[in-house]
Amino acid sequence: MYEGLPRAVPEDVGMSTSRLERIAPVMQRWVDDGKIPCVLTMIAREGRLVHFEKYGMQDVATAKPIEYDTIFRIYSMTKPITSIAVMMLYEEGHFQLSTPVSELIPAFKDMQVYTENGEATVAAEREITIKHILTHTAGFTYGLESDHPIAQRYENIFFNVYDLAKKVDLAKEMEVLGKIPLFFQPGTRWHYGMSSEVICALIEAVSGMPLAEFLKTRIFNPLGMRDTDFSVPEENADRYATLYEPTEDGGIQRVQEVYGANGPLSFFHNGIGLQSTAADYLRFCQMLLNDGELDSVRLLGRKTVECIRTDHLSDDCKIHSFFNPGCGFGLGFQVVTDVADTPTLGSLGTYDWSGAACTKFWIDPVENLIGILMTQLWGLGVDPSVFSFREFSDQFKVLTYQAITN
Repeated sequence: MYEGLPRAVPEDVGMSTSRLERIAPVMQRWVDDGKIPCVLTMIAREGRLVHFEKYGMQDVATAKPIEYDTIFRIYSMTKPITSIAVMMLYEEGHFQLSTPVSELIPAFKDMQVYTENGEATVAAEREITIKHILTHTAGFTYGLESDHPIAQRYENIFFNVYDLAKKVDLAKEMEVLGKIPLFFQPGTRWHYGMSSEVICALIEAVSGMPLAEFLKTRIFNPLGMRDTDFSVPEENADRYATLYEPTEDGGIQRVQEVYGANGPLSFFHNGIGLQSTAADYLRFCQMLLNDGELDSVRLLGRKTVECIRTDHLSDDCKIHSFFNPGCGFGLGFQVVTDVADTPTLGSLGTYDWSGAACTKFWIDPVENLIGILMTQLWGLGVDPSVFSFREFSDQFKVLTYQAITN
């Protein structure tokens, strides 16, 4: 069985076997209660795997069990990977964090910005920089502000610019995006949005390579992430988990694929994202925990990784409600800045992110620890009374930390 990292007896890395056994009944209860179709939990400490368990069905209708090598849609967990790709190009001297994006993608020159009420536009007070797009402070959104004129403008991008079941024309998307006024002045707020799509276009513009090719040749192949790609090959289609969503009565139902993703299709976009396994993503996380190196393959320098996992938000930067309490934001990752303000156990400087199908990872440099949670439930934004991803993921996090003995 491919597990990504070598195994260890938990006690050899300061964790308790008996305490780790508390995870299984809690996760199984979520499955038995019909809240999720399946879940895979993974914990590594000091570079070795101490917990890797599976529960539930990869496909409920056919009673096909989840397997350790099941392939998941990781959606926005793609964004930390593309952020690392940008920082690899940064290390090669192609740009500085303060470089205006318009120097590399001319569509973002002379941007306009909506006024607070959206009734007018004004000139941007400053250029959008590389750092702005990495920290989600550029002024882009996902167009979810239903009472604001920006919503319709963004809808035109998602539904009229390209067919999401085909290769995305990132250059064309940037031309359209550059014509839409920003939601706020660059650098003044944190707001989750299409900065990550700009990152994809930036990688292609600087490297001269298609995004998928760059990630495969520069990150996935060197790290041995053999099942991570924007598509699932036909020969692996039976390993591809079915996607579900919560129902109003608290159960789940199969989703008509979000964004047209259905089996072994191709995607080249941050928001739609990669397909991956827990073992593959563990190798990516371990590379970061090792300060940029894994198995004698170095992708980044130590100081670059330190910069990535540092909070880059200013004290006066307004935070959108999507953000978690007790956290700031680094270069592509959420970063814990105040453990007491977070709703769970953890350490200062832990960095993480999630995906729209309720996947999650975190990396804790203090405890030399990685946690990964995989399921396939389109449920991040649903009513918490129907399904609470935060409760689900926080339970796993608490169960992980309570097993640390030294």
